[in-house]
Amino acid sequence: MSRPEGGRREEEERSSLQAAFEHTHLTLEQLWMRYFALGGEADLVDVDAHLAGLLTLPNHQHDMLAHAINERLDEVVSEHRVPYSRPLRQELPPSGPLAALVSLLVGAGPAPPETLPSLGAVAARTMGVELGVYLIDQEQRRLVRMPTAGVPGGARLSVDGTLAGRAFRTVQILSTDRGDRPRLWVPLLDGADRLGVLEFVLSSPGDLYDPGLREQCRWFAALLGHLIASKEPYGDDLQRCRLSQPRSASAELIWQQLPPLTAATKAFTVAGMLEPSYDIGGDAFDYALSDHTVSLAIFDAVGHGLQAGLQASVTLAGYRSARRDGRGVYDQARAIDDALSAAFPNGTFVTGVLGELDVASGRLRYINAGHPAPLLLRDGRVVRELGRGRRLPFGLETQGLTVGEEYLQPGDWLALYTDGVVEARNASGEWFGEERLAELLTHEIAAGQPPPETLRRVDHALLQHQSGLLQDDASILLATWARDR
Repeated sequence: MSRPEGGRREEEERSSLQAAFEHTHLTLEQLWMRYFALGGEADLVDVDAHLAGLLTLPNHQHDMLAHAINERLDEVVSEHRVPYSRPLRQELPPSGPLAALVSLLVGAGPAPPETLPSLGAVAARTMGVELGVYLIDQEQRRLVRMPTAGVPGGARLSVDGTLAGRAFRTVQILSTDRGDRPRLWVPLLDGADRLGVLEFVLSSPGDLYDPGLREQCRWFAALLGHLIASKEPYGDDLQRCRLSQPRSASAELIWQQLPPLTAATKAFTVAGMLEPSYDIGGDAFDYALSDHTVSLAIFDAVGHGLQAGLQASVTLAGYRSARRDGRGVYDQARAIDDALSAAFPNGTFVTGVLGELDVASGRLRYINAGHPAPLLLRDGRVVRELGRGRRLPFGLETQGLTVGEEYLQPGDWLALYTDGVVEARNASGEWFGEERLAELLTHEIAAGQPPPETLRRVDHALLQHQSGLLQDDASILLATWARDR
């Protein structure tokens, strides 16, 4: 077990080891047991000889012995530390981006959801900045300030008339040096889903032009966005502050069944909207993204209120059960029929569209169950309606079920919508109509707007057309295939 003398450094290490051992208040046998539990291979006599300077253990055995002593010192007197034979990784620095990210990540674990903005503000100070957290409201019209320690919440910033709103709309970091202190407005995202913006108040105007600081703020926003999205279901406060009025029971039922409003991969982006958001009843949508397949669905249950919400929920459950079992659109449709028949034996029906795209080939297979035909947009224009694959609404007996096919190209958009969109009427009885919908989509795509911002603008145009009051539920699901895969 012996080794040649390693010089002054080894002598210092052994000397420190022996001195530290005296502070552990352990017997030699107790120390050896701790060392052996860590995987030490030297016997009791060799450990005793190493401590006395009569024998030199291999480096890794010395380090195990040092670690056994240090663990004990941590228990009794932490200021006595033994050096290891090699440099060890640094502990968490007291400031900077790593300290901020670790502080936020560690603190978020046991924290209630509503304390995340305060945790974020404390963590941001280790980067030398002050933080304000703004979440988007239910209507996607205003950004609502979340309360933090010492700063009350509730302040609202318009999405359409402020720099913060522009950062939200464009998903870009924007800066300003107006007012008392310079600021960076950074989009707050959970993946592709827009949650709001972060306000970073900087210490000097020169920090506005520091690309490293901007990148660090982007990291911080990405982590905080994921934490907010993952913690929000565990409490009500982060959701409550974003609502301007109570949701109906049917709306609450539907919103709890939906996936995030926006999701994206490198190949696809999907975004959905529901109106009236506080009293939605029978409309719903769903999707699933993978590297090979994209699944899309939109539904419209007959009737209104809680009964329609229950029908839509059963439809979603039947659809997801079959889809997650790996079954195609034909069997998905049958599964929905079976679920509705079992849940509502006296009869009911739900219209809808199911679609499944093979990303490698671009082949879209779809079924239309008594629903408005989806729109296919190419080069920013509506090129056709997808009118094949028709059958009776889900829940009704149907024979001769067929599946429609269409081949998509990178850059194509799909728009799935319910009849409440095109049948919305203003005070003079004018329909919103398919032509107006197509014009809006064409205009926003030509302006370079991504699907979530396009939907936000279509949503507001639809509500404006009916003076904020819809006679029927109105929903849209947009999907776009990226050109540069």
